[in-house]
Amino acid sequence: MKPKRCPPAALCASACLLLLAGPARAAATEVVVRVSGLAGSAGEIGCALFPAGTAFPMDAGGARQVWVKADAAGVACRFADVAPGTWAVSVSHDLNGNRKVDTNFLGMPTEAWGVSNNVRPTLRAPRFDEAAFKVADGQPVELEVRVAK
Repeated sequence: MKPKRCPPAALCASACLLLLAGPARAAATEVVVRVSGLAGSAGEIGCALFPAGTAFPMDAGGARQVWVKADAAGVACRFADVAPGTWAVSVSHDLNGNRKVDTNFLGMPTEAWGVSNNVRPTLRAPRFDEAAFKVADGQPVELEVRVAK
């Protein structure tokens, strides 16, 4: 007895459905960081989105960065297509255009800054685990970060 063969039209339809479905992957989402506490509208606001395992919060080389014009009323930084996982955000108010947090001779910031969860330890930088938040499949995240000196 010979096995039944699918007609060519059925094969073509099945192949098209597989191509349209594409590879299975986790849904990316948007992270919106609302920044408040700005002393004025001079300069730019830099937001950096750090994945776990990067040099949070000072070295944004491994982070996704967004820069927006400062506004005393507050600004929003938007990160599209953020994969599910654990992340942390740092924010700085860059007044002199060098796109980094300036520090004094002791290493203390001289420009306003903030991190997710509004963690502000004294005499040290915040740790990733203190500022961490979760991004789930396809669920947008909105954070409020208050900057201060």
